[in-house]
Amino acid sequence: MQTTTKAQEPTPHAPHRRSWLRRTLALSQKEALASSTMTATSDNFFNAYAIFLNASLSQMGWVAGLPQLFGALAQLITVWWASFFHRKAFIVVLATVQAVIIFAMGILAFWSDSTVIWVFIALAVLYHSCMNLIQPHWRAWMGSIVPERRRGTFFASRTRLTMMASLGVFFGGGAILTVTDDHQVTWLGFFLMFLVAAGGRLVSAHFLKQMHDPELSKPTEPRVFVQTLHQFRAAWSDKVFRQYSLFVGCMQMMVAISAPFFAVYMLEVLDFTYLDYVLSSVASILTQFLTLRFWGRFSDQFGNRLVMIVTSCMIPSLPLLWLFSDNFAYILSIQMLSGLAWSGFTLSTANYLYDIRPFRSDFATYAALQASLGAALVFVGAMVGGQIAANAENLLSVTWLGHWIAEPIFVVFLTSSVLRAGVTLWFVPRSVEPKIRPRPKFLTVVFRIARFNAISGVALDWMTVAKRKTNAVNPPSDSDNKPSEN
Repeated sequence: MQTTTKAQEPTPHAPHRRSWLRRTLALSQKEALASSTMTATSDNFFNAYAIFLNASLSQMGWVAGLPQLFGALAQLITVWWASFFHRKAFIVVLATVQAVIIFAMGILAFWSDSTVIWVFIALAVLYHSCMNLIQPHWRAWMGSIVPERRRGTFFASRTRLTMMASLGVFFGGGAILTVTDDHQVTWLGFFLMFLVAAGGRLVSAHFLKQMHDPELSKPTEPRVFVQTLHQFRAAWSDKVFRQYSLFVGCMQMMVAISAPFFAVYMLEVLDFTYLDYVLSSVASILTQFLTLRFWGRFSDQFGNRLVMIVTSCMIPSLPLLWLFSDNFAYILSIQMLSGLAWSGFTLSTANYLYDIRPFRSDFATYAALQASLGAALVFVGAMVGGQIAANAENLLSVTWLGHWIAEPIFVVFLTSSVLRAGVTLWFVPRSVEPKIRPRPKFLTVVFRIARFNAISGVALDWMTVAKRKTNAVNPPSDSDNKPSEN
């Protein structure tokens, strides 16, 4: 008779393990389809929905910045908070709460009060907090059950499913909004979209509940949060990491100054239909997805530092290009160039972070600290951008800028470009080519389109699929093989 202890689960027989593993992986693929209706519907149209709810230019800054800030705070406390609960129950409950939040967002379409935008911002904060509370534990869950030899196939398949579903829902949402807008019932289009998103998340929570989690409830660790703060302090003392984090965070801040206002420019100034808006966004998404492999090969051959420098020199010019033409084909080409630049920047900065951290240190600590700093600076940038946008018309009327800037919103784009260039000029002479540490044998990099956000286009989850060296005394740590969000 097999005995077990409270802290350890009995090792399942191989046939039993194959049974629950096969079922869980199949459910995970279905969950990917369901959850992608949420991300494609809600994330992709947050800015457009805020505009429909009559958000002012300064309030658009709050829409872009505040959820990011609280999402980062949630990511800092999630390990400590989740230590009091079973991992699967923690994820399922938060996923259900997230579905309720999205449905509440849809209800706002019926509300015409001037305070509705602040209710939407509060719900967006809760939405992003739930997402960031869930994500680290979902990654750990998937990492513990997906066999290493199958990770490449599994996550590549999952990526294809979510990509196709997300694009389908994205196009469908744009078409529905265009039709309802033509019939002057845009509120109905947004309500239907958020209803679909909430339903998708509820179905996602149902699949998550059915999946198997081999981890038993673990005792609480009241000091884990304090220990995490000590790890953050040690990481920040590293000069190379500190300069890298300031560079990435400040670049995100300068991007956030203008990012929320491209939707305003397209929908209100250029009077794009919602379908035109979707097409311009998809041009950036597809370009990023298609060029990631190119940048991966390029960085393998020439180093991540060079890719960072090249793309960070491209990024400052992107807002400026919007000043020269309002032709739809021209804007699509700008979005494609933006996708090319951001795919290389996202990939190279993630890889660079892996290379500069001290050998055998906890990669998750460095990634969480950098992401949290970036989110805080995004909040600052979005607030600054909102104030610039709100006062741009007055600025043009009393200065010489009004003679050659056609639209007040161009002041925001110009400011963002100049400040992006300043960040690049500061970092380039300080950047170093890190000494590449011994790595596991590289097989492939699997990318998952997590969502399309207002700050830098596509947000990616990525996982380095690696083979452990069988003759190594100390194999690579699991943290090296976990996906990292950008």
